[in-house]
Amino acid sequence: MFAQVHCPEMLAPQELDHYLERGWFRMGQTIFTTNFLNFKSNFYSAIWLRMLLTDFEQDNTQKKLLKKNERFKIQIKPATVTPEKELLFFAYKQNISFEASASLHTLLYGKATHNVYNTQEINIYDQNKLIAVGFFDLGENSAAGISSFYDPSYKKFSLGKHLIYLKIAYCKKLGLQYFYPGYFVPGYSLFDYKLNIGKSALQYLEFTSNRWRPIKNFAKNLSPFQQMQDKLQLLHQYLYNIGISSKILKYEFFDANLIPELEGIVLFDFPIFLACDGLSEDDLIIFNVLDQKYHWVKCKSVWASTAATNPEMYSSHVFKFDHNVFSSEMPELLCSAVLNELNSEGKFLRANSM
Repeated sequence: MFAQVHCPEMLAPQELDHYLERGWFRMGQTIFTTNFLNFKSNFYSAIWLRMLLTDFEQDNTQKKLLKKNERFKIQIKPATVTPEKELLFFAYKQNISFEASASLHTLLYGKATHNVYNTQEINIYDQNKLIAVGFFDLGENSAAGISSFYDPSYKKFSLGKHLIYLKIAYCKKLGLQYFYPGYFVPGYSLFDYKLNIGKSALQYLEFTSNRWRPIKNFAKNLSPFQQMQDKLQLLHQYLYNIGISSKILKYEFFDANLIPELEGIVLFDFPIFLACDGLSEDDLIIFNVLDQKYHWVKCKSVWASTAATNPEMYSSHVFKFDHNVFSSEMPELLCSAVLNELNSEGKFLRANSM
């Protein structure tokens, strides 16, 4: 599965370590993983990151920020949600270009009333004025950066980045081994700042092997979504060459497995597929990066939508995988299987005689 969510009632520190090591992240009081993202109908890969704290060394940026912000007071303590922090979070939300949580309480707790995580906070004060807050969760041997926000009038002090460095320094001092800052998104620059913090100690979770690799080894062509797109485009051309029309569609509901109420249903979660003229609507052709094969799969609808759809986006049904029809590493063999099916039904012959 490419997208999953769990709703733990309790979470031991070593359990959080295990989740983080597999590329999971906290969302409210749930914990989730995803490999694909949808920002304004553009699809991307989520590449999970971690920092090996034993290899992290203070860099020039961190030194400059410490000097620049030395007059501010730093406080680190167990996390709480207060009206003062809610007001600061609200002010921060008004000055960002991306969608943020409805409130700080919603960000940390969701619909829950208690915290299953060992959440700490770093507060930055200008004299007695709270100007920035950063939250992070502690495990047994690792920590995860959750969120940072600041007073927009202090933007020139780079307090968001400063908070990340402060979290890292604190976790390193505790003797933790890893710090997990979340993911970055190839082709979407909003998250690129994470790649410039402790770069020599930074690792990414390789999608195909599920192993952590140095970030210097990452290349855009390793992006899972890009690989899927390129392989389906190749198949689309093969089909076109033998007279079969097809279309590559983004699947709007690829992340439906992240809805806590749907946990355990295991819905179809590929972000992109190829639809072939002549086949049924529930016949989907995908490329699975994990086994490097094309799969023609049969799905079944678990919910139908009547909403208007983007021509590049499929949103008519929420699908659940039913069974595999045909698989191959070679696009020409997949084409032959589709052609045989269309010929057996007389659809290909009729289409080409019109």
